[in-house]
Amino acid sequence: MTKNEEEIPEPLVDRKFSGKFVIRTSPALHARLIREAAEQHISLNQWALQKLASS
Repeated sequence: MTKNEEEIPEPLVDRKFSGKFVIRTSPALHARLIREAAEQHISLNQWALQKLASS
C-alpha cells in the first residue's frame, strides 16, 4: 500500500466501536423476526443478540 501511495488503515484492534450496526432486510423477513421475538417475549434487539452470540 505504501508503494502505491495508499493510506494504511488503522488496525481493527485499535479501533473504537459503538456497539451499533444497521441491517437492511425485506419487510417480510422483518415481520417474521418481530413475530419470533414476540413469541419469546423479548425485543428484536435481544433476539438478534442471542442469535449472534450463539454463532
